[in-house]
Amino acid sequence: MSDLDTVAMTGAEALVATLADNGVTACFANPGTSEMHLLTALDKEPRIRSILCLFEGVATGAADGYARVSGVPAMTLLHLGAGYLNGGANLHNAGRANTPMINVIGDHAVPHLKYDAPLTSDIIGLTTPNMRWVKSAESVDVTGTLATEAFVASYGPRPGPVSLLLPADSAWSPGGRPGAVASPPALRTSGDTAIAKAVSAIGTAETPLILINGTALTEQGLEQAARLKAGGLRIMTDTFYAKMRRGAGVFTPDRMQYFAEMAMADLEGTDLLLTAGTGLPVAFFAYPGKPSLLVPEGCETLDLGGADTDSADTLRRLADALGYQDRAAPAVLSLPEAPSGALDAAAVGASLARHMPEGALVSDDGVSNGLLSYLPTQTARPHDWMMLTGGAIGQGMPLALGAAIAAPERKVICLSGDGAGMYTNQALWSLARENADVTTIVFVNHSYRILNIELHRTGAGNPGPTARDLLSLGGPNIDWVGLSTSLGVPAVEVTTAEAFDAALAEAIAAPGPRLIAAVVPG
Repeated sequence: MSDLDTVAMTGAEALVATLADNGVTACFANPGTSEMHLLTALDKEPRIRSILCLFEGVATGAADGYARVSGVPAMTLLHLGAGYLNGGANLHNAGRANTPMINVIGDHAVPHLKYDAPLTSDIIGLTTPNMRWVKSAESVDVTGTLATEAFVASYGPRPGPVSLLLPADSAWSPGGRPGAVASPPALRTSGDTAIAKAVSAIGTAETPLILINGTALTEQGLEQAARLKAGGLRIMTDTFYAKMRRGAGVFTPDRMQYFAEMAMADLEGTDLLLTAGTGLPVAFFAYPGKPSLLVPEGCETLDLGGADTDSADTLRRLADALGYQDRAAPAVLSLPEAPSGALDAAAVGASLARHMPEGALVSDDGVSNGLLSYLPTQTARPHDWMMLTGGAIGQGMPLALGAAIAAPERKVICLSGDGAGMYTNQALWSLARENADVTTIVFVNHSYRILNIELHRTGAGNPGPTARDLLSLGGPNIDWVGLSTSLGVPAVEVTTAEAFDAALAEAIAAPGPRLIAAVVPG
């Protein structure tokens, strides 16, 4: 690029060109007036594919899914503080998943801020608590430099979402200059001292367990976990994780139980708990008379590094130091028979295991019904499973959209509760517009079923009519077929196991988006 071309660039063009130079290839956008110059900059940048999302929570969730699959951050385009807040729930989820993401947030022109226009807000104040990095390009000459900084910061030291604010005058003014092409920081490695301490502790422990997350859940990481399992360690994942390789030919670790008392019963007798790529396990919520920290009394704990470490490398070095060469056996392909009779979550799981193709990507926002799809697919064809790490439901469909954009050659399957799906059903429109190859399964029980379970577990008493009404999704029932069809995604409702099995086989065989409304007991 010549000096003349550089001088002629606007700030928006410099920002977009810098991200493209650094390998960003997707932008999930919900723009407004203050982002018009960013739109024209994207128009001139063929290396970045721009996808319109009708709600900011779809944009942020899709960017999460894109990076989980590709390993490269996507750009989102959000409209001022209100747009950021609309995307906040799935930004929370992305932060908990340690997903790199670059949120470009338009702001008023700097001279305009003093007039307190209706959409003015303290965007720095709103974003800082949930971002790994936040800066504002207060002048056109820093737009490219800050874009490079944002790209690098999204990778770490602990990966996660970052936000770059672009005031409108910095976007439209000429004089922008591209920032540098940078090498993102690598995850750090666990120290030799920590590995040596772990070897010593394992040597004296009777029932050691290692809790893993992060890169340890890749196929390469699980190969190292299988060595530790063969040597006598119990291997367990966090209850929820960003992505894990699963299925035939892959070692299957245990999974931390969701409910605190079940987790503690499962961990009973553990005298050494090591963590790699994660921290000590905690209960999702506090309950009367139940523990928050899920560590048995008297159990020694040892930290081998959190989300900022390469946990696959940690497992390899630990297995090497222990001299473990054998590997625990991987899962063997075993597919269930076709289900029959009444449709329930178990029948959905059986059909999913039967029909899911090799290399599938699963976005799991199935809430209480999702577990019965998780278990039978452990011996299905090899695939990757992505979970709701942050607990803010409404992630499933957007995450699936981003995954499909990142890997168009792979079938994506979305599992969603009906309540969860209503948070971000606008994603269906984007799936249709992009012809994304996503099969969405909605568990239709007309209820916030998990909250009905939690109502009793928290000791809140017997629900009266107000409580029951607030936990029900009926009256009127949501017409998922009508809703999905109106947004451009062909859909069918099924009420029997046979009908679901046939509908799933058809949907997976067909390219493009499909939705199945699976009516299951509430």
